[in-house]
Amino acid sequence: MSIGSLAIEFRLAGCRSLKEKRQRLNGLRERFGRAPNVAVFESAHQDLLQRAEWTFVAGAAGARVVEQLLAGIERDVQLSVDAELIDIRRQWLD
Repeated sequence: MSIGSLAIEFRLAGCRSLKEKRQRLNGLRERFGRAPNVAVFESAHQDLLQRAEWTFVAGAAGARVVEQLLAGIERDVQLSVDAELIDIRRQWLD
């Protein structure tokens, strides 16, 4: 079993409320949390208006599958989120 994580830190320029922040980023949980082998959560900066960090954890029988899952998530996030990505970190947990 291979397990990997992808942490993405965002800057949300012009965000004026936590409600707006959630609206701009909430689709992450809905989109990626449906996959049976992916967990999604807001991992840092919950109380800051213009910053956020979300972590995606994926598990599969092989490291190659996990790498493909995390690469696909990273690509989709870069194309679809209304925020600037300021840091991307990957980590293997096995």
